[in-house]
Amino acid sequence: MDSIQDMDGGSNSHHHEMNMASSNNLIINTSSMNPATTLASAGVAGTSSSSSSSSSSSPASSSRYENQKRRDWNTFGQYLKNHRPPLSLSRCSGAHVLEFLRYLDQFGKTKVHTPICPFYGHPNPPAPCPCPLRQAWGSLDALIGRLRAAFEENGGKPEANPFGARAVRLYLREVRDLQSKARGISYEKKKRKRPPLPQQLPPPPLPPTVHHHPGQ
Repeated sequence: MDSIQDMDGGSNSHHHEMNMASSNNLIINTSSMNPATTLASAGVAGTSSSSSSSSSSSPASSSRYENQKRRDWNTFGQYLKNHRPPLSLSRCSGAHVLEFLRYLDQFGKTKVHTPICPFYGHPNPPAPCPCPLRQAWGSLDALIGRLRAAFEENGGKPEANPFGARAVRLYLREVRDLQSKARGISYEKKKRKRPPLPQQLPPPPLPPTVHHHPGQ
C-alpha cells in the first residue's frame, strides 16, 4: 500500500490558490498549508479498518500512530481555517471532507492511468506516460480512519462525525475501484484456505467370533 508520503510530490503547486469542486464553490487558500511537512512526516499506519487497532499492537507503533493522527488533525484544522470564509469544525460536513481529499490529490505520487492509456490496467508499466498522479487509495483510507478517530477524541459526537459520512465511504470505494482497474491491482482480500483435515484411518477390523459347541 502506498504511503501518505505521496504528498511530498506536490510542493511546487503548494503556493497557488485552487477552486474546489463543491456545491458551495469554496476557494481554498493553500499559502499557509504545508502537507509535505505535516501529513508526509510519517507513513500510513494501516487502512481505516486496521488503523484503530494498531495502537494496541506495541508501544512503538502506538506512538507512531498517535503522532501521525495528531499531525493529520492539525492539518485538517488548518485546512478549515483557509476557507473563505473560514469554516468551523461544527459546520464541517462530509462534502467538506471530500473537498479535502480532492485537494490532497495534487500532492500524490501514484500514477493512475486513464482508459485511453496503453498501460491502463498494467501493474508495472514499462515506460512513462502522461497520466495524472493521485493519492493512493490506501493512503486516503488510512487518513480517514485516523481523522475519524481524532474527531471523536476531540469531543465530536459519533453520529455527527463527517469522516464517517456515507458520501465519504462511497468516494473511497470509487477511488479503490478506479485505481484497481487503472493500475491492474486487486484490493480484495484473499480468502485464506483452510488446511485440509487429517485423513481418518478406517477402524481396525474386529477379531473373528469363535463359537463354542457343547461337548467340545
